[in-house]
Amino acid sequence: MGGTGLHAAFDLAAWFAAAAAAFWLSRRKNLHFPRQSLELRYVAVLLCGAGLGAFLFGTLNLWLSGQTGIARSVEGALAGGIVAVELHKWLAGISVRTGARFALPLAVGIAVGRLGCYFAGLDDFTYGTPTTLPWGHDFGDGILRHPVQLYESAAMAAFAIIYVLAVLRHADFIIENGFYLALAYYGLQRFAWEFLKPYGPVLGPLTLFHLLSLAVLAYALVMLARAPSLRLTDERAAA
Repeated sequence: MGGTGLHAAFDLAAWFAAAAAAFWLSRRKNLHFPRQSLELRYVAVLLCGAGLGAFLFGTLNLWLSGQTGIARSVEGALAGGIVAVELHKWLAGISVRTGARFALPLAVGIAVGRLGCYFAGLDDFTYGTPTTLPWGHDFGDGILRHPVQLYESAAMAAFAIIYVLAVLRHADFIIENGFYLALAYYGLQRFAWEFLKPYGPVLGPLTLFHLLSLAVLAYALVMLARAPSLRLTDERAAA
């Protein structure tokens, strides 16, 4: 099986792993997530936004880096899904937070999916810059490069483990705000790895995905900062 075939296989495995993570969460007692995130319209908006964002930002980054063609981006999918869902919630008058159930599936899916990017080699355009470190990987052009795909996979796997431990300990804050914690963590680690990628800069040394990472991080921090007040508001409304 070539790099493209392996990439497709790991993409499929990522979806199955994310679904398995979601199923595991659904079987935990005392975990109550908003029902809106399972509604057909909500899911449709989420998938459409994620798909549009994936191709929009992936392709734009490709062009800004002097390449041609069409590309997808995990971070672009995240950004597109967030914008689409927040717009949908605003128009539908939904005030409750709906992302909590997606924290673990997100982390697990990225951890598995990035392995596919690693095995895809040079064609995937997610490899790192040249390095002399002993774990540098030759993706087929005779140059040892940072395996940044593995860096990101390991980082998200670590988050998934910490999240699972928090669920088992019934850590309410992490469970209730897991999605925003996952986004903040993802944006921060992704920002760091972008310095090790050969993408074209758009603002000083920063690439498109540097800026997108900062936007994801900022969104997550704002939502985390608002968490206590929103919870208090919900409790008063219930009273």
